[in-house]
Amino acid sequence: MLTTEGCLERRKHFWSRIPDGVDWVLIGDARHVQYFSNFRINPISFSADQRCLLLLQRGGTATLLTDNFVRRTADADPVVDNEIVISWYTHKKSVVNRDHALLSALEECRERWSHDNGLVEAEGVTQAVAAIVAEAALPLPVGDSNQSFSSVGTLIRDLRRQKLPDEIELLKRCMAAGDAGHAAAFNVAKPGVTELEVYIAIQRAVELAAGCACAVYGDFRATNAELYKAGGLPTKYVLRDGDLFIADFSVIIHGYRSDFTNTIAVGHPTHQQVRQFETCRDALLAAESAVKAGVRASDVYDSASAVLLDRGYPALAHHCGHGLGLEHPETPILVPESDDVLRNGDIITIEPGLYVEGVGGMRFEHNYAVTTTGADRLSNHRISLTKS
Repeated sequence: MLTTEGCLERRKHFWSRIPDGVDWVLIGDARHVQYFSNFRINPISFSADQRCLLLLQRGGTATLLTDNFVRRTADADPVVDNEIVISWYTHKKSVVNRDHALLSALEECRERWSHDNGLVEAEGVTQAVAAIVAEAALPLPVGDSNQSFSSVGTLIRDLRRQKLPDEIELLKRCMAAGDAGHAAAFNVAKPGVTELEVYIAIQRAVELAAGCACAVYGDFRATNAELYKAGGLPTKYVLRDGDLFIADFSVIIHGYRSDFTNTIAVGHPTHQQVRQFETCRDALLAAESAVKAGVRASDVYDSASAVLLDRGYPALAHHCGHGLGLEHPETPILVPESDDVLRNGDIITIEPGLYVEGVGGMRFEHNYAVTTTGADRLSNHRISLTKS
């Protein structure tokens, strides 16, 4: 879970970027409500995909606005000063439009926003919510050119790049669970087993290691000489000797997710597959060596792609990696035309891949914290084609 100290620190960073004259900000993206308050609507619940609001006031006060059924899905108590919980369903009366519960909550706390000037995270609220607070909401941009920004949501996404210790701890939990999933895949990915069976083994190992129910998504597909590039959810395809099984997945714990990949040779790998693996591994190491705060994301891509070119393969066909956190992918994006520059505090993946017709496709990936001196690797699964 996110800590009280982390939530307060994130709010402090947020308000340092908000111009004077703005007294409140209404947050509507559920991820950003969590980012500042630790309140998360559990996606594995009957309130999945519902909405909530967070009213932040410059003095430091935070107010959570939600309905009673959303509130009960929380994994932990929110880091807020006030809660306005509208009774939407009581097991006694018919329900009204659930979105109107938030409108009622806004009216209930009108005194906290109507007499001051504020901003709305327009990307995260409904038109009906925006209409209620419109009388007190300021248009963007506000303040001088040094503090202006295009939208509240864009500002928060920029702040999200610098992960605080409580966020990194959650990401490490994801990675530890992912390590268990990859270890399980080595034991299961054999001729005669379906992609779906490998996925189920990974999911089981992940949740046992995590100690909680969590989402596991990504690519769980076999490639081979005929189908040398495949992705997506597992199918009932039965693995054959000579296949390559790509396990590229993320584990989500309390909204945060890491992203890690290994490719397993089904049976004994061929000479061509081993050469392909060594190229991907060396490309990953080259990109890892290039990572440091202040380095251009495109330069990291070039470092990985150069290894492929030097070995006689085409340039890296997809991104070299990307940022991690509450979304997938996040900034920075490691691609040839990226404008991003790595920052101290970024959490990124590096995932070079190589797909060869007549042989198969493979991809390998680790996660890193970007520092002023280099890359601190956070994930610990073994990069290998075989178990031994």
